[in-house]
Amino acid sequence: MPLADTLVILDFETTGLSPDMGDRAIEIGAVRIENGVVVEKFQELMNPGEHISPFIEDYTGITNAMLADAPPCEEVMDKFVDFIGDDNLIAHNASFDKRFLDSELDRISRRYTGKFACSMLAARRIFQQAPNHKLGTLVEYANIDSKGTFHRALYDSEMTAKLWMAMLEDISQRYKIYEIPFLLMVKLIGTPKKSVHQFLRRW
Repeated sequence: MPLADTLVILDFETTGLSPDMGDRAIEIGAVRIENGVVVEKFQELMNPGEHISPFIEDYTGITNAMLADAPPCEEVMDKFVDFIGDDNLIAHNASFDKRFLDSELDRISRRYTGKFACSMLAARRIFQQAPNHKLGTLVEYANIDSKGTFHRALYDSEMTAKLWMAMLEDISQRYKIYEIPFLLMVKLIGTPKKSVHQFLRRW
C-alpha cells in the first residue's frame, strides 16, 4: 500500500484562475519525497503563447520578458508527466492545480495514474486551530523554516512538502500511527472536522 510520505508535491503559477476560461500554466514546480525526504526537484517556466497581465506579473514576480524565451507549455508538461511517473500527488488547494494539470495534459493527450490529495483540506482537519489555512499562515503556524518567496512554484511546493510532513508527524505523535498510508490521508480529507479525532483513533 503506497505511503503518504512517498509522493510528488506540485504547484502551478498560471495566467488566471480557470483553464475553462482559457487560462494557461506559466510555471510548474514540484518535489518528490521518498520516506519523507526530498530526493528530486522539478522547476520550469513555460510560455503560454500569450502575454500575462500586470496583476499576474506583480503577484508571481514572473514577467513577460522571462516567459519570452521559455519553452512552450506542451514541451514542459510532456517532461513533467514523465517526472510524475506513477506517484501519488499533493498540492495546496489541489482542486486548482489539478484543473490546470488535467487541462495541460489533455492538450498533449497524456495522463497520470497517481491519486491526487489536498494539503489544505488535510490541514483543516489536522491543524484546526490555525488562524486560516493559507500556505503561508500554516507554515508559520507549524513553525516551519521559510526563507524564500511565496507564489513561485518550486518554493510553494517545497513549503507544501514541509507542511505535509509536519502533518504526518503530528498524526504519528498523537495517534501512534507510524506508517501512514496515502489512503488514510485521502479518507481523512473526506472526514468531517468534528469526527477527525475518532477517525484517527479507530485507525
